[in-house]
Amino acid sequence: MVVDGGVGAIAFLLARVLFGGLLAFQGFNHFTSADAMTGYAEANGLPAPRLGVLGSGAVLVAGGLGIALGVFPAIAAGLLAGFLLVVTPIMHDFWAAPEDQRQSEQTAFIKNVELFAGALVFLVLALGEPWAYAVNVGL
Repeated sequence: MVVDGGVGAIAFLLARVLFGGLLAFQGFNHFTSADAMTGYAEANGLPAPRLGVLGSGAVLVAGGLGIALGVFPAIAAGLLAGFLLVVTPIMHDFWAAPEDQRQSEQTAFIKNVELFAGALVFLVLALGEPWAYAVNVGL
């Protein structure tokens, strides 16, 4: 990992801010759109759907900010990877969706698999050297 403040470190900072910031923003939306998301979670058979929506929002916010800021990034990335691994096939089971919803569920499933892969990359990187331009707590 580049720690000298060069172009690689700037690109990595940009990647962290975009990846983590957008996940934190999605998590924040779980709080501002809790009613709509609770209905969706309930329709997918999630037990305690409101708690699931709020809990998943907290995971996304904490994990996203951890990656973006470099605060306990291994924990943040692991939390995000675990969350995405569990939630993706439950909430976006496109193979069981009605025909009119199959394409949008498949798109959401693929997006989550891509995010899972990104979280794994950040997890591996967090287990290495300290990150440039990071708070570096927990590294």
